Amino acid sequence: MGKKSDKAFLAEWEEFKENEYKATPIDLDETEIDKQKRIEDLEKNPEQWFKYYLPNFYTSEPAPFHIRATKRVLRNSEWYEVRSWSRELAKSGRTMMEVLYLVLTGEKKNVLMVSSSYDNAERLLLPYKTILEKNSRIINDYGEQESIGKWESGEFTTRKGVVFRALGAGQSPRGTRKDEVRPDVILIDDIDTDEECRNKDRIKAKVKWIEEALIPTRSISNDLLLIACGNIIAKFCCITEMAKKADIHEIINVRDKDGKSTWPQKNSEERIDRVLSKISHNSAQKEYFNNPITEGDVFKEVYWDKVPPLHTCSEILVYADPSTSNKDKRGGSASHKNVSIIGYKNLKFYVYTCFLDQTSNAKFVDWLFEAYQYLREKKVDTKRIYIENNSLQDPHYQQVLLPIIYQKQNEKGYNLPITPDTRNKPDKYFRIEGNLEPLNRLKKLIFNQAEKNNPHMQRMEDQMLGVSVNAKTMDGPDGIEGGVWIIQNRIVQKQSSYTVGYRSNRKY
Repeated sequence: MGKKSDKAFLAEWEEFKENEYKATPIDLDETEIDKQKRIEDLEKNPEQWFKYYLPNFYTSEPAPFHIRATKRVLRNSEWYEVRSWSRELAKSGRTMMEVLYLVLTGEKKNVLMVSSSYDNAERLLLPYKTILEKNSRIINDYGEQESIGKWESGEFTTRKGVVFRALGAGQSPRGTRKDEVRPDVILIDDIDTDEECRNKDRIKAKVKWIEEALIPTRSISNDLLLIACGNIIAKFCCITEMAKKADIHEIINVRDKDGKSTWPQKNSEERIDRVLSKISHNSAQKEYFNNPITEGDVFKEVYWDKVPPLHTCSEILVYADPSTSNKDKRGGSASHKNVSIIGYKNLKFYVYTCFLDQTSNAKFVDWLFEAYQYLREKKVDTKRIYIENNSLQDPHYQQVLLPIIYQKQNEKGYNLPITPDTRNKPDKYFRIEGNLEPLNRLKKLIFNQAEKNNPHMQRMEDQMLGVSVNAKTMDGPDGIEGGVWIIQNRIVQKQSSYTVGYRSNRKY
């Protein structure tokens, strides 16, 4: 999406200002006693305060993490919090509501809004300015806020002397003191950019500016509220470095570890599925799951090519990793189940097709039968299906998967040739890096070109390109490594048996 022109942006804000006025009607017949009682009751209940004064932003009931966050901020006048909440979880909106509450109730007096550039900071400050100008309920209960001569978009002071300033990263924060009051609220929002995150020196310089120039604008003797809002868009960025110093770094993704919406009151499962289906796996991980995938840590690219007829391969197997989650949700941080069909011929390993997604145990079992049918259709005589089943997974395999498999076998009228893979596997990353990287580098690990548009194979490619020591999602490559390892060991065993047999028959 291209950047909006200043004219288009200002037009939107004129509309927002008008809507703000219309959305906050007041009761003109309310008595002064009733009014004061209502204000007192609202101030005792911040959620109701937000809902009453800021209806344009309080459009959905909050999730538990919103409520917890607000309690932390309002209970701790001296506080440093980093919020890595996914897109669509209202990290900036919730922060704005909290700051306006603190300002209007007299708790805070000098607010700095900091972003990657001055223009960005100014735009982030515009909602505050517009609300204070046009919100009828705030004006009715807390008085006129707009002052004469001190009301610019990048810096404005309310009639009660509360100052708001925009500041771009790297700019001198000198002059941010208002009378005797140094900044007591510093808001840092969208401080990282993709371009800067490609250069560690630029990030280090920006973090140094935050710690040596920005934060020291505060008073030592007075409390400071510092809230940094930003997703983890790179493994090394301002947000990750600030998180090391914060009182709390809260990471909330659009879906939780069980694959469920973290804010179902606003973001339905169907809408999340819709959004994630239109972007790449890597984009989804960065924008919605705080899991930036750096391409090329291990695999610069994967190789797509024509594959030989499957039945001509000297080794053929299906390798399956069931993981232990039972969620039928895409794009989250839970494990992906995987079934891969792998062949070996003339020193090359071929990934013919795969099934890779976050799904239910029943669907995983369906994949096993589909893989078996694939072998049948490709005229494979000896069919082998290996299922990962180490000591940690064995209860899941025995108690959950096997009953589903038995039921499906009865329905189909045939048995699957399943062998549990009980290998005690070393660390996932080092297995993938050590076993698959040399094959890939030598172009001896080939993906079936005919399957390039298969979403499952595309997810496999994304995960291959994302393999790194800190990557959270490597279930697909892990499954390929499991199958390749078994084939390699079968080849060694065959060669050993041939050698032993030849020598045992020699006559001396």
